[in-house]
Amino acid sequence: MNTIDELFDLLVAKGTPWYGGERVTQLQHAMQCADEAERAGASPALITAALFHDIGHLIDRKSETAPCQGIDRHHEEMGAGFLSRWFGPDVTEPVRLHVPAKRFLCAVEETYFDGLSTASVRSLELQGGPLDGSEADAFIKSEYGPDAVLLRRWDDAAKDPERKTPDLAHFQRIAEQCAREHPPTQ
Repeated sequence: MNTIDELFDLLVAKGTPWYGGERVTQLQHAMQCADEAERAGASPALITAALFHDIGHLIDRKSETAPCQGIDRHHEEMGAGFLSRWFGPDVTEPVRLHVPAKRFLCAVEETYFDGLSTASVRSLELQGGPLDGSEADAFIKSEYGPDAVLLRRWDDAAKDPERKTPDLAHFQRIAEQCAREHPPTQ
């Protein structure tokens, strides 16, 4: 049986390395993203998705070296699949779509690309670049596209090495509530 404790233990155990080329750890980034979601008044499902949106990096042993080799390991797909053990699509789909959301925002907002960090620009290239017009239209009309765009914006804002957030136990209570309200659909 998969418990929320196991998921949080993984986040603590694997979340201390630096987050790509950013100046925060994986754990800091996750907690800042969840804090952004909570401050925006997001649902428990979106706060949980924000906390675990990059879990795919933590479960993939090859994620650290892949970008240097010009490989996209599709952490968003890995993460969504992994999280489906605990949560339903209200959590997993925004996680799965947070990379396409970056591609969407690059396609529809002139200034979005200019605000990306160096690491995000590098990963965007590996992820296929901006969506084309028809892809962007289909993306934003999809059921979880708008939630993924919100998650993406929180993701972009969650890279401050000095930022303080609520502790991890605070977010665990939210995730536990979410797991009860949005269980896996298996």
